[in-house]
Amino acid sequence: MHSRFSPALTGALAMVICGFLWSLAGLFIKILEWNPFLIAGLRSLIAFLFLFALVGTVRFKWSRPLLGAALANAATMLLFVAANKTTTAANAILLQYLAPVFTAVFSVVFLKEHLYREQVLALIMTMVGMVVLFLDRLSPGQLLGNLMALTSAFTFSLMFIFTRMQKEGDPLQSFMASHAVAALVALGVAVFLPLPVFTAKAIGSILILGVVQIGLAAFFFSYGIKRISAVTANLLAVIEPVFNPVWVFLVLGEAPTANTLVGGALILGSVTLASLISARRIPKYSLASS
Repeated sequence: MHSRFSPALTGALAMVICGFLWSLAGLFIKILEWNPFLIAGLRSLIAFLFLFALVGTVRFKWSRPLLGAALANAATMLLFVAANKTTTAANAILLQYLAPVFTAVFSVVFLKEHLYREQVLALIMTMVGMVVLFLDRLSPGQLLGNLMALTSAFTFSLMFIFTRMQKEGDPLQSFMASHAVAALVALGVAVFLPLPVFTAKAIGSILILGVVQIGLAAFFFSYGIKRISAVTANLLAVIEPVFNPVWVFLVLGEAPTANTLVGGALILGSVTLASLISARRIPKYSLASS
């Protein structure tokens, strides 16, 4: 069955859904009173099992892009958990979402993708929006934690580059491999930490994190990255921290600040406009993103 929409638009929509699902992390991690390594490990283990049920095999077609994407994604998840332990959450999120800048450079150098004016403008506006979004929560933090968060931005961007290299293959395999690695490492650390209290609410939360927040999100990411450029995909992923406080407000009643609303509007507005312009540009130039 053929879609009435262009591959670029359907790919962008899939990436928006992915970012929307990623944004559930803040709420359910906030509900869970477990140590971060246990959360990260169990979340990845559940995601791996979910993707295995979806795909039906663990026989990977190994390639350099698959291995690179798997290691980059696993490193991003583990670095982000470690950064949250050693610096403020706001610092960690802000620094990680410098990733689109790295992605823009890498996509031009390694993927030979074009970087258009609307994408450059969106990059600038999303960075401004991120600063405004977290302005009232930023602090110097700890140098080590800030460096780990910055490194996670680097690995996060590499994940987009390596999965985009698999546009003729199956990027979903990279996510399965990365979650296997992340689960082994994080749970290996968690066994040396105090055991948590397992309640119905906690079990429900970790299942949602594993199945929906990163398991189902990986499916939409894999669909989207095959149809849009790495830069566009990474820009769309920036909606994650915008929706994060929305979920917390709806469920826990924590009202967003004025900075959150203004920063979120800047990000959503610039990313939406750039994506629509880029989607119209794709057929005109017959780029190989579909």
